[in-house]
Amino acid sequence: MKSKFWNFIFWLVIAAAFIGPGTVTTAASAGANHQYQLLWALLFSTGACIVLQEAAARVSIVTGQSLGGAIQSRFKSPGLVWFIAIAVFLGCAAYEAGNILGAISGLALIVTGIPTWVFTVIIVAVAATVLLIGNINTVANLLGVIVALMGIAFLYAALSLKIDASAFFIGLLVPSINEESALLTLGLVGTTIVPYNIFLGSGLAKGQTINQMRSGMIPSIILGGIISMAVLVVGTSLIGDFGFGNLYQKLVKNHGAFMGVVFGIGLFAAGFTSSITAALAGAITIKSAGASQPDEKSWKFRRVWILVLLTGLVFGVINMKPIPVIILAQAANGLILPLLAFILWMMVNQRTIMKEHQNSLLLNVFMGITVFVTAMLGFINVFKATFSVIGEQFVFNGATRSIILMLAGLILFYGIVKIHKEQKA
Repeated sequence: MKSKFWNFIFWLVIAAAFIGPGTVTTAASAGANHQYQLLWALLFSTGACIVLQEAAARVSIVTGQSLGGAIQSRFKSPGLVWFIAIAVFLGCAAYEAGNILGAISGLALIVTGIPTWVFTVIIVAVAATVLLIGNINTVANLLGVIVALMGIAFLYAALSLKIDASAFFIGLLVPSINEESALLTLGLVGTTIVPYNIFLGSGLAKGQTINQMRSGMIPSIILGGIISMAVLVVGTSLIGDFGFGNLYQKLVKNHGAFMGVVFGIGLFAAGFTSSITAALAGAITIKSAGASQPDEKSWKFRRVWILVLLTGLVFGVINMKPIPVIILAQAANGLILPLLAFILWMMVNQRTIMKEHQNSLLLNVFMGITVFVTAMLGFINVFKATFSVIGEQFVFNGATRSIILMLAGLILFYGIVKIHKEQKA
């Protein structure tokens, strides 16, 4: 049995998965453009992440099945599971290049004069070696240690700045959103609650009790949320357009060269850990769709994460993001996250299966709010992808906001009706 400390380190893989270059970019941009005003969005998204990750892991522990297997058993629809799994896999592959390029951006801030393709090959080779040699537990523990170092780097950078305590706590505890910050707010939620993480966490829960899972997972996600908030605070030091290079120069100018090194290490760690977790999560998700627990030594499992890494290698070497695939992945994942949240909401309220591990009223309230917000996020991502395909710019104005709120509200209402029926069954 793991000690509480090593169980905590083991579950830090979830934080490693959602704190990638995308999170660093979004959180730092929120700080640069809105100072502390959007801290509450990170507080909410951390709580929502806990709710969904815990629900997925609880379902797997109680049923003894992979998440995909449990969904198949409940809804009798292999097609539904494979639709979710393929969409999640596409997301892992499409964003892998961004993870690798983000890690390279961190290294390039510290080490200059080395071509991008060399860094790309090295990072992919190291990631492949880690996944090939280590089992899931070993990989999770390694990533946990790296996340701890990343956390120290970003927290040190944040605490070295002069923080306006009053504005900080107002931004953290008082929700504030306007037309200018709406998309960025939902971006903070979307970069924290990641569909493939839900499958990853479910797979990692194998062999644990519910109490063990909660004691490791919940504090680890909380730490991940704190690190994201630290990144936002670091971003407040940059006024205007965000860029890794701009923020690096600002930190060095105001706080010395060491602060630039700290930021570079943190950015590298964010990209490197996410490049491994995206590949691992893609393999776990596809394996889960086949209604089986992951066997990390089988080539059926390995060839999935190899494909994800190769996708990142190709686009990383040519220094280009796969835009069409990313647009497709955004649209698919825009639907997958609220769909997965809705499915989990149904499953944790199924009395005949969950029994004493059914959701409490308070958990149902939190899950209902999470389903509503993820539905909004999903519709926005689908709208953005659709407008991008037709060559138009998506504007989150009064009309589109009303439509999205109405659609998300209908999903919430339908969910409440279904939950009532589940609990009566």
